[in-house]
Amino acid sequence: MIKQRYNITSLENLSDIALQLLSLTDNRIFAFYGTMGVGKTTLIKYLCKHLKVIDSISSPTFSIVNEYINMDGDKIFHFDFYRLQNLDEADKIGFETYINSGNYCFIEWPDLIESFLPKNHHIIKMKNTNYSRELSVLK
Repeated sequence: MIKQRYNITSLENLSDIALQLLSLTDNRIFAFYGTMGVGKTTLIKYLCKHLKVIDSISSPTFSIVNEYINMDGDKIFHFDFYRLQNLDEADKIGFETYINSGNYCFIEWPDLIESFLPKNHHIIKMKNTNYSRELSVLK
């Protein structure tokens, strides 16, 4: 069930879309699906900008998780599970503690850890089209 669909024709659109995504509900768990290079990390950078993150935002491909702090001292967690081999690896980094923390969690490549995600998380699917990128919010 698609709740909302956005066409991203420029980076300027991403800022507005990020703001709209943050206003969907008070749910703070976002799972981002899409091929490599589709813009998942770029969108997360805009989300973090609206959350007033003061740290540098980068893909946690090698570290698996990055922790950011915003101007209010709140923590935001950014995961990249592309290199994850199995659920035990997610368990070892304490993934369930992160998602139960009440803080924003932005998760790239969530396929392997879907069983850990709460039922009410946001599913964001991104794909390239001929002239733009398309973003769909499923729940």
